Amino acid sequence: MIIKVVIRQGEDGYVVATCPSLKSCWSQGKNREEALQNIREAIALYLEPQPNDLTQDKSQEVVELSL
Repeated sequence: MIIKVVIRQGEDGYVVATCPSLKSCWSQGKNREEALQNIREAIALYLEPQPNDLTQDKSQEVVELSL
């Protein structure tokens, strides 16, 4: 999966990374590399489902898709 990230210089000297396709998914770091590492973690947490969401029973089926 490829996700676009926007990196910009923040007002406080930190580098800010946002993911426009994932609403409210952003992070920051002291430099570009740290901001990218932090946004990777933020995206992984954003996309991680809650255990209750994966309950399979007669009313729903859980499938996996690769993008």
